[in-house]
Amino acid sequence: MSTPTSDLPTTSREVHLASRPSGWPTPENFTVAEAAVPELGPDQVLVRNVVMSVDPYMRGRMDDRPSYVPPFQVGAPLDGGAVGEVVASTSDTVPVGAHVLHGLGWRELAVLPAARVTVIDTTLAPAGAYLGVLGMPGLTAYAGLLEVAGMTAGDTVFVSGAAGAVGSLVGQIAKLKGAARVVGSAGSAEKVRHLVDDLGFDAAFNYKDGDVRGQLRTAAPDGIDVYFDNVGGEHLEAAISALNNRGRVAICGMISQYNADAPTPGPRNMAMIIGKRLTLRGFIVSDFNALQPTFVREMGGWLADGSVRTQETVVDGGVDAAGQAFVDLMRGANTGKMLVRF
Repeated sequence: MSTPTSDLPTTSREVHLASRPSGWPTPENFTVAEAAVPELGPDQVLVRNVVMSVDPYMRGRMDDRPSYVPPFQVGAPLDGGAVGEVVASTSDTVPVGAHVLHGLGWRELAVLPAARVTVIDTTLAPAGAYLGVLGMPGLTAYAGLLEVAGMTAGDTVFVSGAAGAVGSLVGQIAKLKGAARVVGSAGSAEKVRHLVDDLGFDAAFNYKDGDVRGQLRTAAPDGIDVYFDNVGGEHLEAAISALNNRGRVAICGMISQYNADAPTPGPRNMAMIIGKRLTLRGFIVSDFNALQPTFVREMGGWLADGSVRTQETVVDGGVDAAGQAFVDLMRGANTGKMLVRF
């Protein structure tokens, strides 16, 4: 245990929600403010962030509406996953110098109870990996595909948003678990090439080329058994048409609707759910925290032997760059996990 000293910083900078987005977020929805750093109480740590995550789910928290997680407040700091170095500690279990995973991103310095940080080993994997492949996105992909959708060997799997942090891992896990065919959609020709040439997808298509249903039919002529949905909208409608009898859908996100400023229509073919005896199930990754040890063990092995490949889109600039990085994320500027480095 160490005790805070007088030479520790007394102020920090953090990103506040300046206004709630109307439709697509813009940099003007964010502002950087200075804040006092509180003195440490018993069993607390002061963390200097080194990397933080921006994630699509954060868009929902920018609206003032009920959800599974409280909305961000205008004029208050945002939060989210981050990794930082402990620079002061009153804890017997989390020493100065440790790198920790925690939930107070969007700021340079954070004071937290020691019980709310997880010590990580950055000699085994870089800090960003604990926000991506070994973190929330990785567990989302693993639990959603295997537990929610119940994928089994021989299934044909379709993943939307397949070049993102979650989707890119879903496709690779599916192949490792014996999927007969894995198809992905993405938003550019370069991302499509990445899915097939780098990540081992059997087929992929650019949804911006139009006719998602037709492109999916071409990529999976015998239909699909599992759909991992990150997008919703036209993709979900196409998947319902393509699903074979007793197909399963794990609904992780509906990014196509996050920035809509009016209600969006649902799929027009939902009657097919009845005749095909389909299962559509939404999920939240925190429902599957008990899987974390199994996931880390298995994913760690895949990373070690090269079975899983990852890509990150890293933006430098800390809090000054975070708002724009989030805006760019929502526009699909990332391949793999989007991170902001301090």
